[in-house]
Amino acid sequence: MLLSLSIQAHGFQFKDVTGKNHDLADYKGKWVLVNFWATWCPPCLKEIPDLISLYESREDLMVIGVAIDEADPSLVLEFVESMSISYPTVIGDRRIAAQIDDISLLPSTYLYDPAGNPAARKLGLITRAEIEEFMQSKSKDVHP
Repeated sequence: MLLSLSIQAHGFQFKDVTGKNHDLADYKGKWVLVNFWATWCPPCLKEIPDLISLYESREDLMVIGVAIDEADPSLVLEFVESMSISYPTVIGDRRIAAQIDDISLLPSTYLYDPAGNPAARKLGLITRAEIEEFMQSKSKDVHP
């Protein structure tokens, strides 16, 4: 179950592995999902196919993966390629994660609404169904 955010996660600025900058403000009008994961985290790996599917099928959603694999960035790049991860991937650390929250569990997923406001977070495994159900319920709130 996704939990509505009570923390004051305002925004972020990330640079992905291709060198492109991602700023929350750049995605106004879209839902933005930021997923913190690691190559050594089994639940993280289980949810990646759902995140790829969401990213590739929904024009109203931006997905950004933040890999917390501090030891070897090349391992992350190889993994991204082998899993055919199509959404932007950031090599992260605690400093980068601190822009959003004190990440204490992987995977951790944060969802921002189309206005750029923190909408929800999920600590642990997340599914496509949970994300879409949450987005649909919030869209009803915004557009009765």
